[in-house]
Amino acid sequence: MHDRHTRRFGLGTATCLVMGNIIGGGIFLLPASVAPFGTVSLVAFGVLTIGALALALVFGKLARRHPDTGGPYVYAREAFGDFAGFLSAWSYWTMTWVSNAALAVAAVGYVHVLFPGHQSRGVDLMVALGALWLPALANFAGTRYVGAVQLVSTVLKFVPLLFIAVVGLFFFDPDNLGPFHAGGGSAIGGMSAAAAILLYSYVGVESAAMSAGEVRDPERNVGRATVLGTIGAAVVYLLGTVAVFGTVAHDKLVNSKAPFSDAVNAMFGGHWGGTAIAAAAVISIVGALNGWTLMSAQSPYAAAKDGLFPALFLTKRRGVPTFGVLAAAVLASALTVINYLTGAGGVFEILVLITTFSATVPYLLAAGAQIYFLLTGQRDKVRPARFARDLTLALVAFGFTFWLVAGAGYAAIYQGVLFLFAGILVYAWMAARRTGRLRAGAPDEGAPAGTP
Repeated sequence: MHDRHTRRFGLGTATCLVMGNIIGGGIFLLPASVAPFGTVSLVAFGVLTIGALALALVFGKLARRHPDTGGPYVYAREAFGDFAGFLSAWSYWTMTWVSNAALAVAAVGYVHVLFPGHQSRGVDLMVALGALWLPALANFAGTRYVGAVQLVSTVLKFVPLLFIAVVGLFFFDPDNLGPFHAGGGSAIGGMSAAAAILLYSYVGVESAAMSAGEVRDPERNVGRATVLGTIGAAVVYLLGTVAVFGTVAHDKLVNSKAPFSDAVNAMFGGHWGGTAIAAAAVISIVGALNGWTLMSAQSPYAAAKDGLFPALFLTKRRGVPTFGVLAAAVLASALTVINYLTGAGGVFEILVLITTFSATVPYLLAAGAQIYFLLTGQRDKVRPARFARDLTLALVAFGFTFWLVAGAGYAAIYQGVLFLFAGILVYAWMAARRTGRLRAGAPDEGAPAGTP
């Protein structure tokens, strides 16, 4: 039951949650990352966008049937039972707090551009921890503050990126594009190689579904926000990348460390582009951290209601699961401290690899749940029930996510599976406790009754 003082997300705020979570800090390096493959990477981006939209539509349809906080977890558990639901929640929870640590470390690099004087490891650590805890404080204040921060940060990062994308078309020079296929081998191989880098650009499409319980009129607005947010992110990604490709010479772009800054400098001259883009990047990352901090609490909250995560995760105030926010902030902070104090880059790299695989588990299970509901004739779970269209969408979404797994690479899958299987111990412990309580005739710890 919702606190009377909770302001639930409207369509605009829910859309900003999706768009803000999709567009983190990666967009600012993306054009340089895919430039070595040539303009075939733009085709790869277009194909990926279709897959991401299919996944967005599937989440929207599933949310009509289950407009509850937890999104992918809820769908997996409904279709395949407790264990599949737990794996979805565990995997998603792992991904959120580990990637939050990575985002905070990325923010430090852009702060260096804005304030070039400081270079000490201690100051860097303080900046990274500030990037983690400021969004956590906004979350502790409640959903109305989370929504306000998300709205403002999304507008502040969307406007400069869209400005470069639109104005860049007036400075567009086809000679800057370079070859269509710059790498060796076939064009299809080049497209797949570029896609492997671009694939994770759309992680975050599930954000509105994950917070469906906090969205006003979720049966209508979750699907709309998911699709609108994904389209908004796609417009920024595609037009922005095209603008950079057309304004920065290909040989320079391949080696660029700040492609959007180079594009601004190429358009208007001078060297102020770096500062402007660094400011946009910091705002973008803080906005993404604000949204992902909320996501890190929603999945364990939903699982705790069913007794699959510890009951502490049920603690909720002003629409936000506060213990989940605190746990994620503490774990991400610990990772960040380890990264800076030990200089153990290898450990951090492994953890980042884990996130790339972990994001795909809830997606695969959600797409699989949609296919299951369709094939078992449970039409009420997938309204409106146009079987062929909905099954095609679900299969495309599953294929897109399967491509995500393939693009993650051997190392990411290896590390990710190890971490996923470690969760089996937690599941065994929680299942044993729940069975023991039921035998003793005690109420189920996961019962949502009495939670604020």
